[in-house]
Amino acid sequence: MSALAPAPGPLPSSARSKHLAQSPAVRRDGRWWLVTTSGVIAVTDPVFTGQLNRFATAMASADQAVAGSRLQQDQSPARPRGRRR
Repeated sequence: MSALAPAPGPLPSSARSKHLAQSPAVRRDGRWWLVTTSGVIAVTDPVFTGQLNRFATAMASADQAVAGSRLQQDQSPARPRGRRR
């Protein structure tokens, strides 16, 4: 079950909290929360939090792969333009 906690706005930003992609899901201090216009809902369902954890892990892996690819492109020497023989 989830509990609705009234809040004047989103969770305060800090190094300990991060939105999951462009969703209302926020992980803060190891717990998942859904931020709504009327408050913050603590996510306590283990199946749902497991899915959020798996999605967050997949997103982090994808972000690392993209960053690695960009770094590799930036470090590769420029290929000379010309005709191959």
